[in-house]
Amino acid sequence: MDSRIAKSLKMELNPVAIIWSDKKPENALQFKEGKWGCVMWMFASAAKGKVAVFDRNTYGCWGGGVGLGFGNKYLDFPGGLECFSYFLSNGNKEWDKGKNVAEQIKSYITKEFYDDFLEGERYLKSPERVMKFVEQLPMMEIPAKYVIFKPLKDVNPDEEPVVIVFPVNPHQLSALVVLANYEREGFENVIIPWGAGCQTIGIYAYRETASEKQRAVVGLTDLSARKAIKKQLGDYIFTFTVPFKMFLQMEENIEGSFLERHVWLSLIKAYESESV
Repeated sequence: MDSRIAKSLKMELNPVAIIWSDKKPENALQFKEGKWGCVMWMFASAAKGKVAVFDRNTYGCWGGGVGLGFGNKYLDFPGGLECFSYFLSNGNKEWDKGKNVAEQIKSYITKEFYDDFLEGERYLKSPERVMKFVEQLPMMEIPAKYVIFKPLKDVNPDEEPVVIVFPVNPHQLSALVVLANYEREGFENVIIPWGAGCQTIGIYAYRETASEKQRAVVGLTDLSARKAIKKQLGDYIFTFTVPFKMFLQMEENIEGSFLERHVWLSLIKAYESESV
C-alpha cells in the first residue's frame, strides 16, 4: 500500500501499519516468551522495513503489554501495581514491601532497572498520581491473538490496518498536524497524551478508531523510549499515529494543499540539504 503523504513528506523511514490478526506472519521478528524487550525496538525495525509480531506471551515489558492492547499487564509487575506506582514516581526504597521485592528480584534484573525500582523513574510526582494514570489509561483486550507491525508499503489488499504510524522529524510532524486539521471540523484533531511510547502508538490511538470524531496521536515524547531507540532512529524522530479511516481521508487532501506550496517545499528542501 503506497502513501501519498509519505511521498509528499519525503520520508526516509516507512510508515508502519499496526494490524490485529489471528494469523501469525511468517519470518517476523518476535520477542522470546518471558524475555524483556522494548516494543519501540520492534517499531524501529518495522520503520526500517521489517515485520514484527507480538502476542500475549511475547510483548516485551509490562507497559508494552498494556500499550499493545493485551490488558492490564501492570498487575504482573514485580510487587504488583503498588510497586509499579512507586517505580514510576519516587521509588520503592522507603517502604518495606518495596525493599523486600527489590531484594527478591535483584539477581534477575539489570543494575539500571534495580536503581529505577528503588529510586524511581520520577516521571510522575507521587504513587497516587501513577494510580490515577493507570486508572485513566484506555486499556483494552484486543479481539485478536496477534498485533503486527508492518511497513505500510508491504500491506496486502486483504489486510486492514487499525492505525498507521508515521515516524517523522519535526518538520514532517508539523506538516502532519496541519494536514490533520486541513479539512476536518474543529482545530483540535491532534492530541499529545502522556504515556509510554508504545501506548501512544497503541491503545491511545486504538481508542480514537472507535470515536465519532477521530484524532491523531503524537508520541515518542516518552524519554525512556527515546533513549531506547536513539541508536536505531536517531535524536529527532517523533510518532504521529492515525486511525486508518482518518489516514485515508488525509491521503485525499494532498492535491491543492500547502504540501504543494513554497513554504513546505522550502522547509523540506532545507532539511534534505542538511541531511546530505
